[in-house]
Amino acid sequence: MFKLKGIHHLAMATRDMEGTIRFWRDLLGMRLVAGLGKKGYKLYFFEISPQNYIVFFEWPNVEPVTEKDHGVPVSGPMIFDHVSFSVEDFVSLCGLRQALDAAGFWVSDVIDHGIIHSIYSFDPNGIPIEFSVSVPGADLGAFPALVDTAPVPAALEGPEPVAGVWPKAGGATAQPDCLVFPGEGRELIDGSKKNWFK
Repeated sequence: MFKLKGIHHLAMATRDMEGTIRFWRDLLGMRLVAGLGKKGYKLYFFEISPQNYIVFFEWPNVEPVTEKDHGVPVSGPMIFDHVSFSVEDFVSLCGLRQALDAAGFWVSDVIDHGIIHSIYSFDPNGIPIEFSVSVPGADLGAFPALVDTAPVPAALEGPEPVAGVWPKAGGATAQPDCLVFPGEGRELIDGSKKNWFK
């Protein structure tokens, strides 16, 4: 059995790490907690909150995406619409809106979604971002709701995971085929490379 506990990181791409750092660290206040790099490749981690990150690969030939309005349907290939970051309170939301506006970024008015109040913007790479503050007493996890007028059959089965839909994984917790191999990033903690923060 396994249990998910949250998102460790979201991985995005840029060709302008300098502008990306200026936006995510210096404007939004996310600490730059790790950076990996070699010729033609960089990977930087920005801390959203403890153990939660947004990371950016820098690839020299990637192009910024064309800005697409949040939640507006499109045709053709697509895998991502927008990401929403939770902010502490309404004062923080309004302060963030003012900071984005003062920095010259388009930012929406505050939108009331019933469960959250949100603002919308784009980062320098064209990535659509939302910042949200929860409305007191509106907790989707505590009070699941389905108000879709044409729900798919699986949604009608309720909010809890349904057993038996997928084949059961067998074996003990520590399986022989579940080996750990060294990968990129170990140098962040093993001291094999000089840490540029010290």
